[in-house]
Amino acid sequence: MPSHSAKLKKLMLLAMMTSLDVVLSPLFRIEGMAPMSSVINVIAAVLMGPLYATLMALACGVLRMMLLGIPPLALTGAVFGAFFAGIGYRWGKKSEYAMLGEFIGTGIIGSLLSYPVMVWFTGSAQELYWFVYTPRFVGAAIIGSSAARVVLLKLQEIPLFISMQHLFFGFAFESHPHSLPISRSKIK
Repeated sequence: MPSHSAKLKKLMLLAMMTSLDVVLSPLFRIEGMAPMSSVINVIAAVLMGPLYATLMALACGVLRMMLLGIPPLALTGAVFGAFFAGIGYRWGKKSEYAMLGEFIGTGIIGSLLSYPVMVWFTGSAQELYWFVYTPRFVGAAIIGSSAARVVLLKLQEIPLFISMQHLFFGFAFESHPHSLPISRSKIK
């Protein structure tokens, strides 16, 4: 059973990652793409796992819709990307698997589910077709995942990052040489 201190640390980290996503996504934006959302999704997946990464993406999407007037596309791409990035990382224990999960979740699933959501949101299917969002979502997922990989290479050298990862997973993964679990002695 996690202590109150551990629960509080998890919530604080969740709030911090959500805040970073809400603030940075509109700043580093390419028209029709949100690659910074993919950056944060992959980092959150590696740091916090699928549940907390998905909660972060959901909270961020809702906040961006309420505060910035972004359509429901803020949810369809980010939530699936964060979930599959977390699943990929948990399964493969390397950030490359989180990148693949982000690509599948945001680039493929999120883009395809955006069509019916936007038809419902706009009330018209005349100007939309199933793959209308796919090129932009795939582009954002590739750009964002690649940038996240560069950031993660540096973050995984920081003891605080490793200890936070240990908090969520119960252990931490090392990005090299073969993604072996890090002993508790290295994180204290």
